[in-house]
Amino acid sequence: MSRVLLVSASMGGGHDAVAAELARRLRAAGHSTRTADVLALLPPPLGAGVRAFYRTTVRHFPVVYGGIYAAFFRGRDDGRGPSSAPLADLARERLAAVVAEMRADVVVPVFHLAAQLTGRMRADGSLGVPSAVVVTDFAVHRQWLHPGNDLHLCLTADAADEVRRRAGRPAVVSGPLVSDRFRAPRSAAGRRGPAPDGGETVLVSAGAWGVGSGLEATARLLRGAGYLPVVACGRDERLRRRLSRHPGVRALGWVDDMPGLLAAASVVVDNAAGQTALEALARGVPVVGYRPIPGHGADGVRRMAALGLSDYARGPWELVQCADRLTAQGAARQRRVAAGLALFERPGAVAPLEALAAGRPPGTPAVSAG
Repeated sequence: MSRVLLVSASMGGGHDAVAAELARRLRAAGHSTRTADVLALLPPPLGAGVRAFYRTTVRHFPVVYGGIYAAFFRGRDDGRGPSSAPLADLARERLAAVVAEMRADVVVPVFHLAAQLTGRMRADGSLGVPSAVVVTDFAVHRQWLHPGNDLHLCLTADAADEVRRRAGRPAVVSGPLVSDRFRAPRSAAGRRGPAPDGGETVLVSAGAWGVGSGLEATARLLRGAGYLPVVACGRDERLRRRLSRHPGVRALGWVDDMPGLLAAASVVVDNAAGQTALEALARGVPVVGYRPIPGHGADGVRRMAALGLSDYARGPWELVQCADRLTAQGAARQRRVAAGLALFERPGAVAPLEALAAGRPPGTPAVSAG
C-alpha cells in the first residue's frame, strides 16, 4: 500500500473534481490518500487573493487575463520568461510539513502552480519522494512543465508527446479522470436527450463560477434556432436570475446531478475545454466549443477540435450549424461520440503512480489497473 498526497487548487471546481476521482481510484486499489489545496498552503490571505484575482480578471477583464496568460503560460520553456515559481516557493514549507506528517510515498499535483512547487522542491532535494503531475489541460502550457518532476500523466498522446518534447521528462497517457457516474451504458452512449416541446436540449456550460462572454446572446440564438437552451450558471446567482428573464431559456444554479443533466442534453456548448467537456464526452454527448474564455480556455477548445474530439464554432452561424449537425443521428454525431468515448479506454492513472511509488519505470503496473 502506498501513501499518496494529492495537491489540488480550489479554482472553480475542475481540479478538485479530478483530485477527488483520482483519490477514489487509489483508495479502491488499496492505497491511502490525502488532498491538500495549494492555495491553502500559501501564507494567508495570499491564496484567497490569488483565487479572487483570477476569478475577477477572467470574468470582468478577460483581455487582462489573456495578456497574463500570454506572458506567463505561453512561450519559452527554458525558465527565462515570467514564472509562477516565486509564488509557488511560498508554499514549500507547508507542503514539506504535510509530506512529512503523512509520510507520503508520492506527491501528485493536479494544478500547474502545485507542479511548479513540487518540481522546484524535487530539483533542490527538499522533496525526497517522487512527484507525478496530472496535466488536466488538452493544451499543455509551460507552467505545467518543470524538469524536476518525475512523471506527467496526460489526457492524450498528443499532450504526452508535447511534455516529453518540451520538458524532456517522462510522460504517459492516462486519459481523463472522470467519475463512473458520468459513463453511459454502451446501449445509451451517444443517444440524444429527450426532445421536449421546446426542441432538442442544448446545455450551455459556464463552469462553477458562471464565467463566459455573451451567454445571454448564446441562449437567445439557440432558442431562436429552435433549441431549448439550458444554461448551467454554477454559483453565479445573478447570472441565473438574468437569464431566467428570457422566454424559452432555462437557467440553472449549482447542479448536484450533472450526470442526469448531461443525460438529458443532445449537445453541450462549452467555453473552457475543462471538466464539464470531459464529463460530456464520457456520457457520449457531443461538445461544441464556442466563445471560449481567454488563455487556457481558448487554447484548450482549439486543441480539442484539432484532435477531432469536438467542434469549434467561430461565430453564431457556425454554432447553429454545429448544433443542427450534431443533434441529427448521422455520421457527424457518431464520429464525435466515438472519438470522445475512446479517450476513456486508456490504461488509467493508478498503475503509473504505483510504479513510481515502487521505484519502477512508468508503465510497469503492480496489481491494479486504475
